Amino acid sequence: MSKKTPAVVDPDDGPPSPFAALSALLVDQPPAQPAPAAAPPPAAPAKNPAAAVPALQGNTPVRVGRERKGRGGKTVSIISGVMSREAGQQALLKLLKSKLGTGGALEEGMIVIQGDHRQRIVEILNELGYKAKVAGG
Repeated sequence: MSKKTPAVVDPDDGPPSPFAALSALLVDQPPAQPAPAAAPPPAAPAKNPAAAVPALQGNTPVRVGRERKGRGGKTVSIISGVMSREAGQQALLKLLKSKLGTGGALEEGMIVIQGDHRQRIVEILNELGYKAKVAGG
């Protein structure tokens, strides 16, 4: 076996490149930028705004009940006892609506979800750190 020597390519060899003249036309060449450094890892993971705030919630249980009266015969799930600021309640409402695939609203400090979803709501609230219980029969 013989070793191959690398071929030396002379830029003057062969026909001229049709793109060689274009390099002279480049006026504004961006300066060579160094590779971006890796971003430092975040100090703490992004906190879920819908999660329970232990300082506010404490041991207060969240009650999840069902109601039909005064709603035209439609059943709704009522979530009461959420000790959170308005933004936290809005985030919780949005999360529940998306996970349950239903509508809902915030009425007088209570979260109202359309339909009877009490068991699933309790599961979701417990995952978020609330102490949730089903209220009523």
